[in-house]
Amino acid sequence: MKVLKIVTSVSFLFSIIRMTTPILYASLSYLIADLVGVANIGIEGMMLTCALAGVLASAALGGNAFFGLCVAILIGGFLGILLCFIVAKLKTDATISGIAFNIAAAGGTVFVLYLAVGEKGISSSLVSGMLPTVSIPALRQVPLIGNILLGHNILTYIAILLVILLALFLRKTSLGLHIRSCGENPEALKSVGIHVSKVQYIALAMSGILAAMGGAYMSMGYVSYFIRDMVAGRGFIAIAAASLGGKKPGFTLLVCVLFGIADAFAVNPETQNIGIPTELVSTIPYIVTIVVLVIYSYKKVLDKKKIAAA
Repeated sequence: MKVLKIVTSVSFLFSIIRMTTPILYASLSYLIADLVGVANIGIEGMMLTCALAGVLASAALGGNAFFGLCVAILIGGFLGILLCFIVAKLKTDATISGIAFNIAAAGGTVFVLYLAVGEKGISSSLVSGMLPTVSIPALRQVPLIGNILLGHNILTYIAILLVILLALFLRKTSLGLHIRSCGENPEALKSVGIHVSKVQYIALAMSGILAAMGGAYMSMGYVSYFIRDMVAGRGFIAIAAASLGGKKPGFTLLVCVLFGIADAFAVNPETQNIGIPTELVSTIPYIVTIVVLVIYSYKKVLDKKKIAAA
């Protein structure tokens, strides 16, 4: 009964949306990179780097959060292009390159943070701004749902809008078609005079920007400071969500909500009173990730057997 009371409360449902937001950005980032044929395993590192960059840029301009967001987006786009150059031009392995990005970000952000504030754990001494929350008047009139959907950070609403726009972009535009074709059949693109590498650079830049927005949300939307390793595996969770979403933005959103529920349950203070050890509760998002990946892999094996039998 205690668990049911927690998961049906307005505060819990509100927190689901908050916790889903960074995972959704990261999932969309991986989705578009995967579609173009370059698996962006470095999303975790990109988010972490841009989370710190946003805070530092915001603090440099007296707490201007929008300036911090713009800087984070620029750096995210650059990191995406850099990854594409390393993978597509230098022909290195995408997985190894992504892991290198993550390792470099984990250590590099601590080093830069120490140079900036003399601390290795948190940037609380910097005066960094927070991106604004949005109040939609029409939602105030809707019972219950209004309280759940009202008052979220602007990046949350942008993330939901991007799901729709990305779905339309991939299906209704020539560039979206090129991105989907690039991962499925690059030779077909070459045969009609389309530069595959150009499409990959554009897609990876978009992937980096989406990862940057997720990282900026963590440090300027969820809180107003940077904490060491604050992304906390959300980049890897997003990879699982995007994979299970079948490379479709709408389905990916639904899977992200599932992980958001697990994340919200793990951080909810009321879960400490239901008799489950706190350490076990904090592992719930990662347990859910493993279970989902096992189910996804098992489904793929069954599909392959059906195809082989046919």
